[in-house]
Amino acid sequence: MGLIFSGCDTINQLGGQFGLGTPTEAEINSGLKQALEYGTSYATERLSKEDGYLGNLAIKIVFPEEAQKVENTLRSIGLGNLCDQVITSVNRAAEDAAIEAKPIFVAAIKDMSITDVKNILLGENDAATTYFENKTTGSLEEKFKPIIETSLNKVGATKYWGDVIGRYNQVPLVKPIEADLSKYVTKKAIDGLFYEIAKEELKIRENVTARSTLLLQQVFGYADREKAVSGTVK
Repeated sequence: MGLIFSGCDTINQLGGQFGLGTPTEAEINSGLKQALEYGTSYATERLSKEDGYLGNLAIKIVFPEEAQKVENTLRSIGLGNLCDQVITSVNRAAEDAAIEAKPIFVAAIKDMSITDVKNILLGENDAATTYFENKTTGSLEEKFKPIIETSLNKVGATKYWGDVIGRYNQVPLVKPIEADLSKYVTKKAIDGLFYEIAKEELKIRENVTARSTLLLQQVFGYADREKAVSGTVK
């Protein structure tokens, strides 16, 4: 837990003691953008590696909700391996697409106004993630979907999915089901990306050791003090 201070003087003295001071507007702009570029790059590069999605239980892509009964039925009749092939292949598709998010985030960061920067810096712990969701989701969908469609075909996911749905629809007394696999995987890939970005954002906001440069220490130290003031000073 962080310290709770009783007033501005104590907080300003603490900032001065460690040489943090109050950053200029230019430093705030540069420091936040530096942090966001690092965080988004790290997240996209990590997810684009093999098992970036498949090996991360928090974002691993599984059967869509409307197809859960498909998976359960097929596993119950000995077709679990086919289900596993589908899950592996859709996660590989997401991993193929992830790296393409990097330039989209860089463009969104460059497009930030100083007002955007200050609102993010002094905002909620997910303020940057929310900004990216609002600013980049459309571009990410446009960029991801054709890559994911190509990847799904390349690794055989479309065939596996067709086999799964075909096998399920042959089971007596079940209601036939259809699902747009590429649309679903695209959405889940983007959801997973934002999940990882939110983790990176929280890390630099809450973990002082994650502030790896003097500029980051100064800018986020300033944000900490400002938030402490607004939370304790009437």
